[in-house]
Amino acid sequence: MSTNEQSNYLRNPKPRPITAPKLHHATFMTMDVDAMVHFYELVCGLQPVYYSSHAAWLTNDEANHRIALLRLPGTKPPVDKPHTAGLHHTAFEYATFDQWLDNYERLRDQGILPAVCLDHGMTMSMYYVDPDGNGIEIQVDNFGDWGLSKEWMWAAQEFSEDQVGPQFDPEKLVQARRDGLDGDQIHKSAYAGKYRPDNESPDMSFPDPWPARIAANPALADGVPFPPSADVAPGID
Repeated sequence: MSTNEQSNYLRNPKPRPITAPKLHHATFMTMDVDAMVHFYELVCGLQPVYYSSHAAWLTNDEANHRIALLRLPGTKPPVDKPHTAGLHHTAFEYATFDQWLDNYERLRDQGILPAVCLDHGMTMSMYYVDPDGNGIEIQVDNFGDWGLSKEWMWAAQEFSEDQVGPQFDPEKLVQARRDGLDGDQIHKSAYAGKYRPDNESPDMSFPDPWPARIAANPALADGVPFPPSADVAPGID
């Protein structure tokens, strides 16, 4: 910075809060609270603190909620969900590689498979799709330390050239672990492209569940109905 250039703090004395807030929860509009509660409990271990047919608040830690679900009158299905602006996915992280891969096997055995799997370099990530078409990332930090993974993202030439990373087939990871490789060895091989899917798809967008849902139940296209006596949608605190 030249000696004549003003600092950001001179131009804007308070460019950020002195105490930064932490991300607490994400809220989704939905047309089927029960299906969403079932999915998030099964995939992420989130349980409802409060549950009703029109709303639910779920948590899997000490917070009062981490995911909120609202079924408000007038809510309509999205159009072309995978290709519209808005929230792409939320992410949940396991502490160890083995916990993360064990979770894949647990979900696989219940018929739930990821839509796409990527080794981003700082994380290995499996992306699932909830009943409304929202992406859910289940990840593990490849460094086991946020400070180290943050430094790698900032400094690594590999990440500056490719922020996505190679796809991998999780079954090949399962087999590699059975063969005696540890998480770090598997990550390095995955990042080198060793475990790519046999039929890798160039389109990494999430599948859209809504056309099939509406075809099976055309009334969904009309959205969540308003109560007969309600002039406006009920408020949600």
